[in-house]
Amino acid sequence: MPWKESSVMEERLRFVARLLDGEGMSALCREFGISRKTGYKIFNRYKEQGPEALCDRLLG
Repeated sequence: MPWKESSVMEERLRFVARLLDGEGMSALCREFGISRKTGYKIFNRYKEQGPEALCDRLLG
């Protein structure tokens, strides 16, 4: 079976979907290898702006 490839946006969408399904922030952050601060940032952006907010942002 080949390795599955996923983009950063797909991972963020998966993360948010599991939060919306009721899973806990701390456990998901550990599983996804991100800090809780980053987890809340991703989730809050999603709540404020929708899925398009999960795309990578350009610096500058």
